Amino acid sequence: MTDISFMKMHGLGNDFVVIDDRNGAVALGIKEARAIANRRSGVGFDQLLILEKPTTDAADVFMRIRNPDGSEAQACGNGTRCVASLVMNELARDQIVVETVAGLLVSSRHSDGRVTVDMGLPGLTWRDVPTSRNVDTLHMGISADGVIDPVGVNMGNPHAVFFVDDIAVIALERIGPLLEHDNLFPELANIEIVQITGPDQVRMRVWERAVGITEACGSGACAVAVAAHRRGLTGRNVEVTLDGGPLQIEWREDGHVLMTGPVATSFEGTFDPTLLADL
Repeated sequence: MTDISFMKMHGLGNDFVVIDDRNGAVALGIKEARAIANRRSGVGFDQLLILEKPTTDAADVFMRIRNPDGSEAQACGNGTRCVASLVMNELARDQIVVETVAGLLVSSRHSDGRVTVDMGLPGLTWRDVPTSRNVDTLHMGISADGVIDPVGVNMGNPHAVFFVDDIAVIALERIGPLLEHDNLFPELANIEIVQITGPDQVRMRVWERAVGITEACGSGACAVAVAAHRRGLTGRNVEVTLDGGPLQIEWREDGHVLMTGPVATSFEGTFDPTLLADL
């Protein structure tokens, strides 16, 4: 087997290994993803993005998402922007459709290189999030170490958004895993802590399920903007500043959530297939 090519990309520091498997030559399951994820013996990533042939003529590419533990994720906003940029370059177009297990994501490029992804409609009911029991998703009532009463939103994956007065005093590394695994979330949850910093401006940090603290999370930023507007804290156009930088989020009147932000390529390379064969 020949060396396997990959591209290392990131969106605001949320980093990805992108592998093109549209020819079906590379089998990348749970164990393989874990091996590539190892930041000492592998390559390292927040998510592994695998390009596959789309299952519908309406899409230009299928993007499969795996976490460092090998589990499959339904959505990744920053990763979608990166993959969309790659495929737009390949097709010499400024708009494409990325297929994921969560649905079809229309993606377009601006003249400054930023990419907008239509992340679709947020899920706002307790069954959408989902939660293990019938709760008001605007006030879900759980807490940990002083953060209380999150808003639940599904953006292709489950999110619990906590609003706080001072984000700097919150020990996300401690409360993140506790809340991610709360009994309320049968599929676990991404945990966002958020501080309102100005008119239609928020600061957020994120604990991603099955990953941990990351520099940025596109679906999380969308969930935060939706939650903030539902709580009456912002309008429908919000600048969400993450550890890695800002994203522009618009929750349109038709219900669709648009996310706009930058993409970057760190490097390209290959890895020896024995990394996977030795499993």
